[in-house]
Amino acid sequence: MNSDASITIGELEANYQLYCKALKMLIVEQRTLNKIQRTVCWARLATLHHCLPRHYKSPDYLYAQLMREQQNPTPASH
Repeated sequence: MNSDASITIGELEANYQLYCKALKMLIVEQRTLNKIQRTVCWARLATLHHCLPRHYKSPDYLYAQLMREQQNPTPASH
């Protein structure tokens, strides 16, 4: 994707939580993995993982983790 070239790693890192939130929203909306993989948030998470693999998990891993959380919700602690 050519649009990723204009974004710095610092900007990607600053928006990491936003990308994770967007991924979670797509899962809640029950989008297919194929459709999720074509989103901007997936591409940005993949770029972060590619550039800094020790700091950021792959989007595939995040997807699996969020799917598990969606299927087995834990009660919120008060």
